[in-house]
Amino acid sequence: MAQLTARFWVDAYLARLRFADIPAFVVAHGDDTAGSVLIKLNTLDGQARAFTRGFDLMSGERVWNELASGIESDVDASITKQRGFDPDLWVIEVEDRAGRHLLDQDGLT
Repeated sequence: MAQLTARFWVDAYLARLRFADIPAFVVAHGDDTAGSVLIKLNTLDGQARAFTRGFDLMSGERVWNELASGIESDVDASITKQRGFDPDLWVIEVEDRAGRHLLDQDGLT
């Protein structure tokens, strides 16, 4: 099965966020072809959540898992740690007071 490149997925995700009027930007540009993607949701109240993409072993489907949540500085520390393990990692920061990230929508898994 053919897979989308990381760059293609990131560009499509950012476009979908723009269409929904949700600000987002690339914090770390990973490998264009095979980099993993991490999404940081900043709710602009000192809190944040970070999501990574993985597989549901029971269904075989790709899913978004919460890596960290809580005080933004703690979430940032978790992201920094992940970047230390994976220098090809993309980090996208989404800023939305309502907590919208769109990762639960069709086509974003």
